[in-house]
Amino acid sequence: MQLANAAAVTGVGDTDYTRDAGGRSVLSLQLEAALKAISDAGIQPRDIDGIVMPSPSSPVVAEELVTNLGIPDLRFSTGTPLGGAGPVAALQCAAAAIAAGICSHVLLTLGRTGRTGQRIGARIQQMPQFRLVGEFEAPSGALAPAQYYAPMARRHMEMFGTTSRQLAEIAVTTRQHAILNGNARMTTPLSIEDHQASRMIADPLRLYDCSLESDGAAAVVVSAADRARDLRRPRVLLAGMAEGHPDSPSAITQRGDMTRLGLAKAAPRAFAMAGVTPADIDVAEIYDCFTYIVLCQIEDLGFCGKGEGGAFVEGGALGLQGRLPVNTHGGLLSQAHIAGMNHVVELVRQLRGEAGRAQVPDAEVGLVTGYGDLGDGTLAIMTRG
Repeated sequence: MQLANAAAVTGVGDTDYTRDAGGRSVLSLQLEAALKAISDAGIQPRDIDGIVMPSPSSPVVAEELVTNLGIPDLRFSTGTPLGGAGPVAALQCAAAAIAAGICSHVLLTLGRTGRTGQRIGARIQQMPQFRLVGEFEAPSGALAPAQYYAPMARRHMEMFGTTSRQLAEIAVTTRQHAILNGNARMTTPLSIEDHQASRMIADPLRLYDCSLESDGAAAVVVSAADRARDLRRPRVLLAGMAEGHPDSPSAITQRGDMTRLGLAKAAPRAFAMAGVTPADIDVAEIYDCFTYIVLCQIEDLGFCGKGEGGAFVEGGALGLQGRLPVNTHGGLLSQAHIAGMNHVVELVRQLRGEAGRAQVPDAEVGLVTGYGDLGDGTLAIMTRG
């Protein structure tokens, strides 16, 4: 079974991203995004024959989508419970179902009320992948993601001389991109000095190193590549996909190398499948729960060597005119935290040439990553088809 270019993203949709969804349920938000994605693809809800649910903590199940969308014959449904790595893992899962001949059009949708609903500290304690750290590290005070990832960032700093000002470069650039986006929560300009003056959350991570909590939803439709030729929008082919898990996947602190993520295992496989190299990438939507995680992924993707990420991101390198435009929508840091599904939507729009003021000129090849709660890595490389 060949996955490369067997499937294409044919439709994308999202809701407004807000601090307060006005009491709307996660199901309501996901249905809105799903209907937009289905319409964008130029198909009807009855054409959907597969559903992949990317979020392990979503209260919505496939049966509710079937009921509310009027899907008459769902042939495949599953989930990808990998936290922030879930949406990109769902792309690979959808492509596999299509390549196997099970489905023609697969719906992926993810919604959150992360701001008005249950907050992250409570949510992660209910997620099974946190059982080990919940038993052995939470009693010492490690209760929130910033506290899990701060030691990783500090280790990188001690080993390679990475600085907080270099992390600030990532926050500042993504804010610049969010300002160009008509659907972003954070649109006030941010400077490196603003970043450095922001309060410490978990040393060395400051306030502006941290992603948002948001309400909203996003969805995509993945279709068989041959069917996609005849649909409404230009197809965006899924050229290469892979998933990787770090050593000691249940506890960051027990890894021999805290600076290496699961993405380091996935990246060579995805690039090989797609038949491209990092030098071919025109735009990258990189999971950004924290600024450090972006820097580490840039290294693990092969854009620079391990320990060279700090220097790589300096001087506007991640901007629209930089060497590697990153998170052109504003990312989780400044657009919204939709667990990375908004990154998938943005990459498709970039490769279609539909990203408005944040459009990267002549973008033909791009990538999107996912990052699981304790370091799982997923990668999809897409090409304009």
